[in-house]
Amino acid sequence: MSLAEPRATLTSAADDDFCYLTTTGRLTAQPHEIEIWFALDPIAGTTLFLLAGGGDASDWVRNLRADPAVTVRVRDLTYVAHARVVTDAIEDERARTVVFDKYQPRNAGELVSWRARALPVALDVQNKE
Repeated sequence: MSLAEPRATLTSAADDDFCYLTTTGRLTAQPHEIEIWFALDPIAGTTLFLLAGGGDASDWVRNLRADPAVTVRVRDLTYVAHARVVTDAIEDERARTVVFDKYQPRNAGELVSWRARALPVALDVQNKE
């Protein structure tokens, strides 16, 4: 399958509030789903950025570090994805910016400190499950 279909679907859902990330539990080997804010990478078009407020202490981050094969549900479509902690400085800044810019106007509180301290994670969408 080409990535044209996921790109179009993800673009149409880019303004949605949440996606649903499923990791494999590093201790239990059971699926673990969370609801989380996301933003579409405007450059890649098939990468979703997430910010982990709990950083490396977040269970879902520890899970994806142990097994980066994840699924992500956007609207009613589930995609296979490769999860990774963002390490490139330019991509790190882009991830923080696009997530912050999407959610700060929607949030009554300030998200500046969250933007600065959260751990950026990328989900590189491969195809539909």
